[in-house]
Amino acid sequence: MKRNLMLLTLLAVMAFPTLAKAADIDWKKVDAALGKTAAVSGEVHRYGIPRSDLHVTLDGVAIKPALALGGWVAFAPTHGQAMVMGDLVLLETEITPVMTKLLDGGLDITAIHNHILRASPATFYMHVGGPGAPEKMAAVIRSALSASNTPFDPPTTTAGPAPAVDLDTAKLDQIMGVKGTATGGVYQFGVPRRDAISENGMQIAPAGPMGVATAINFQPTGGG
Repeated sequence: MKRNLMLLTLLAVMAFPTLAKAADIDWKKVDAALGKTAAVSGEVHRYGIPRSDLHVTLDGVAIKPALALGGWVAFAPTHGQAMVMGDLVLLETEITPVMTKLLDGGLDITAIHNHILRASPATFYMHVGGPGAPEKMAAVIRSALSASNTPFDPPTTTAGPAPAVDLDTAKLDQIMGVKGTATGGVYQFGVPRRDAISENGMQIAPAGPMGVATAINFQPTGGG
């Protein structure tokens, strides 16, 4: 009986190495290295890095950061280290210096592309990823973004209600089939993949905070 119990315990540890190691990460040190405080979903720690410094317009409409300027990185524990995924919002002149520092620091660039066309100034989206020590990866990301004008100081807040979303959000929820969230004057939908998605043999869960989701955002423009 004792031998069988020891065997079952060993099999459990082998089957769930990520869970056994997740508590080993000092997330306060990761917060300090990145200069941000994470939003935690399960074991995923996600950091918002919005480009609140940019004043971007599209066809005469000022784009709110919550619509298309919300950069982020997220860390998930894996085998005593972590996997990072993220999407950084950059101006064209910031791409090369930021990318160079990320690559020199051992991270991968998985995509560089547009999310909005005809915007002024033009914005680009750099997807980053990689496994490693979370505190070190956070420091690399922070150092790389220092080559841009990405703000890291906490935003100044003023007393008063949150910006209203002048849309029929209940109707949008009904059409989309999921519940949206009002953030910064924008109505956001995040629809995570329902099938299991793995990266380097690790299942990404929860999928949404790690970016394995479809994001659909609505910003009212007045009468539409």
